[in-house]
Amino acid sequence: MADTPHGPAGEDPEKLFPNSNPARHEDDLRSMVRINLRPLATPMPVGLFTVAIDSVVVSSYQYGILPQSAQTAVALVVFPAFVIQVIVGIFALLCRDATAATLMMSFAASWLIEAGIFFFQPAQTREVLGIFLITFAVFVLLILLTAAAKRALAAVLLVAAPRFLVSGIAGVTGNDTIGKVGAVLGFLLAGVAMYTAWALLFEETRGRAVLPVGRIGPARATSSDLAGQLRDIERQAGVRRTL
Repeated sequence: MADTPHGPAGEDPEKLFPNSNPARHEDDLRSMVRINLRPLATPMPVGLFTVAIDSVVVSSYQYGILPQSAQTAVALVVFPAFVIQVIVGIFALLCRDATAATLMMSFAASWLIEAGIFFFQPAQTREVLGIFLITFAVFVLLILLTAAAKRALAAVLLVAAPRFLVSGIAGVTGNDTIGKVGAVLGFLLAGVAMYTAWALLFEETRGRAVLPVGRIGPARATSSDLAGQLRDIERQAGVRRTL
């Protein structure tokens, strides 16, 4: 009986080469792989408190509570919000929450743009900022569609979208009355963001929901067991090779 290139004829190749079976090799890899998790504190209270505080400052200027001469001072107050929310966005990515990270990074970009416009006061400021705010409002609505599992965060977005839209329309049209409506919505946004940040901070420090945040489905992390939270972790972004 003739020999084959892989061994004597009739011999089982797996017996001669036990590591040649891809399925068996895959099983061996699975038994060797370990996933190490590094729990992080939620960065969302910091991000939402920043949204609340800076919304009050910008809305006060927009409504006329602060004089026009305070424009540079407003820019100096708004700029740190950009830095803080970039950091919050990075930690949200590390916490594997793409929606929260996208939201925080987007708010960071808006604070940087507003701070730059308030500080340098270029020509056609209202019109350019207005177009940006209208576009940003549409983007916030798109994020809202992915945030249904966190109703408190969804409430922030639900108020933020019309706030940016109305302020954008006021900038494009130059209508001060519409601008004051946008400022009122900004104060409302600050209140909703403040409550959500407070509720999430209580939830983080107590390890359970103290104030209602409306978590449903996979967002109910504080009420599910460890096995439920780790289900399908190997298929999630940051573990698999392709995002």
